[in-house]
Amino acid sequence: MKIIDKPITFDDERKQLTLEYMSKRYGIEKSTTSISPKMIVVHWTAIPDFEQSYNAFKDSRLPNSRVDITSASALNVSSQFLVDQDGTVYRLLPETTMARHVIGLNHCAIGIENVGGTADKPLTKKQLKSNVKLVKFLKKQFPEIDYVIGHYEYTLFEGHPLWLEKDQKYRTEKTDPGKDFIDNIRKSTTSLSWETIPVKN
Repeated sequence: MKIIDKPITFDDERKQLTLEYMSKRYGIEKSTTSISPKMIVVHWTAIPDFEQSYNAFKDSRLPNSRVDITSASALNVSSQFLVDQDGTVYRLLPETTMARHVIGLNHCAIGIENVGGTADKPLTKKQLKSNVKLVKFLKKQFPEIDYVIGHYEYTLFEGHPLWLEKDQKYRTEKTDPGKDFIDNIRKSTTSLSWETIPVKN
């Protein structure tokens, strides 16, 4: 599939903040920001256009407007991929570089952000088609990926071996990318034999 490389800033500051995030949040001590992908997490940006979405991820340090998560780390949010409303797929970071996009699981998760997701700018059929292609591409590239989940499902992994977040209180409520969107992705990729997502007792 066609992927356009449009890298966000990954300077020494972002590298250091990423390593600090791994250490503080997960207890992972290492000298590189590399990850071994075990899952794909699908998001929406809740931002109406591509440039604003891209700019939200571009800088290394979290903007002051994100007070809800600043206390956990100054590392800016990001993802490895960003899919525009017309279905164009952009790679913001290498698949094996850690991005901050999902609590507890960044150390093993590839993030796919989708532009939009608001009432005025819902996700599109073209985005869905591109997400399905991208998920298939990533599974082929990394056969050890066992899960594809919506961001809103991340807390189901609390207590799972992949869950490493140390702070019991650090959680945010999510609804992205919508149940129908992630269900359609899974239905379109059932041949990839995903592992069953944990269920809360």
